[in-house]
Amino acid sequence: MSDLTKLSAVEIAGLVASGETSAVEVTQAHLDRIAAVDGRVNAFLHVDTEGALTAAREVDAQRAEGAPLGPLAGVPVAVKDVLTTKGVPTTVGSKILQGWRPPYDSTIVQRLRAAGTVMLGKTNMDEFAMGSSTEYSAYGPTRNPWDTERIPGGSGGGSAAALAAYEAPLAIGSDTGGSIRQPGAVTGTVGAKPTYGGTSRYGLVAFSSSLDTPGPCARTVLDAALLHEAIAGHDPRDSTSIAAPVPDVVAAARLGATGDLTGVRLGIVTEFAGEGAEPGVMAAFNEAVDTLTKLGAEIVEISCPHFKYALPAYYLIAPSECSSNLARFDGVRFGLRVGDDGNRSLEEVMSLTREAGFGPEVKRRIMIGTYALSSGYYDAYYGQAQKVRTLITRDFTAAFERVDALISPTTPFVAFPLGARTADPYQMYLADLFTIPTNLYGGPGISVPCGLAGGLPVGLQVMAPTMADDRMYRVAAALESAVGTLTPPAL
Repeated sequence: MSDLTKLSAVEIAGLVASGETSAVEVTQAHLDRIAAVDGRVNAFLHVDTEGALTAAREVDAQRAEGAPLGPLAGVPVAVKDVLTTKGVPTTVGSKILQGWRPPYDSTIVQRLRAAGTVMLGKTNMDEFAMGSSTEYSAYGPTRNPWDTERIPGGSGGGSAAALAAYEAPLAIGSDTGGSIRQPGAVTGTVGAKPTYGGTSRYGLVAFSSSLDTPGPCARTVLDAALLHEAIAGHDPRDSTSIAAPVPDVVAAARLGATGDLTGVRLGIVTEFAGEGAEPGVMAAFNEAVDTLTKLGAEIVEISCPHFKYALPAYYLIAPSECSSNLARFDGVRFGLRVGDDGNRSLEEVMSLTREAGFGPEVKRRIMIGTYALSSGYYDAYYGQAQKVRTLITRDFTAAFERVDALISPTTPFVAFPLGARTADPYQMYLADLFTIPTNLYGGPGISVPCGLAGGLPVGLQVMAPTMADDRMYRVAAALESAVGTLTPPAL
């Protein structure tokens, strides 16, 4: 493994800016790493070798001309295959979009290019971001670099696994119910979900429009903050985008790295205590809480009584919105088309296309959502779930009147074996038990490694008020300064 692939994004950017190495050398090192190990990991669905090297050459040319470079110029990045990329395949992990090459870039990808990052390719994911293990991809499961017989989390397991396997120093994910944070936790990496509306959804293939949030993935908190800064900010093309300044997440991460949390009040959600987290996970979390206390934080218990209803509320709201959003995949305008032999009606072609193009988990959620939205059941299911969402939001609001941020384990268990939960959807859904409340509220959350349990990574989650993303970075960076980063076994 090249020494260049072991470096943080900050270190790579510094070497490129100083001329000690070139963006092309850095990019080639990561492309070589992908070629060497991705056959065992399956983190990437598409590697854009020529596009990456072209972008790297442009950065080197700018440096040679004396042009100022941004803080991430020349740093390779992997992009979850839920974001459109002009001329580059975007499948969302589904057969129904196999081979589709969008005619435009998403806002996130545009901002990555503007920042001078080098896009290596598109990462594997649960189909349409529906899953917690990246086993529901139409293109095979991604494997966890810590143990290739275990899952890397989901739906963004490809992005997290690429980081843990040193195939990329930075990655982009999307978080609807925990799909950035949960993979971060089980791969020993950092995953941050920004405030909803803090990052643009333009060009993000929609699963659940009121929940989907693209965000940064990295191996260090500072790297995640720098990537957050690069992609965040108002976008007039996204009607849910917040027209407000981006919190200074980079300064917060640097402040946290000093290891001083004096005056910071952190709340532990009491309702999560009895939710069946594995003993090893709780032991690592409790040890991390002790560390935060030693760093000066005040720890208090906070009751959020409606959090226990978050999982069922989510699995009514998200499938309902997915039922509506996925109606556009009809075999007519783009993507897969099945049965169009001139002898079938439009309705038959649509039905055959969707039957062949969607996988079992996507079909399950479409059916749940369609039922929840149907006449006579809308108020009883979708409407009721939205009322619960309001109560959960009130719990967060009340909590943040007493504390600066909330903390919990990111996920109740470490990475489980491939195939262990695919036969029982409810057991799979439990992976997001601690992350879903934040999505329903709309606030930011981050997962940072806090130790090991049985030799596998455990993540601590920090949840902050809306548009107070800087708070979570400060706490996460402080913990990282004391605990350190995690290094997986060599592949």
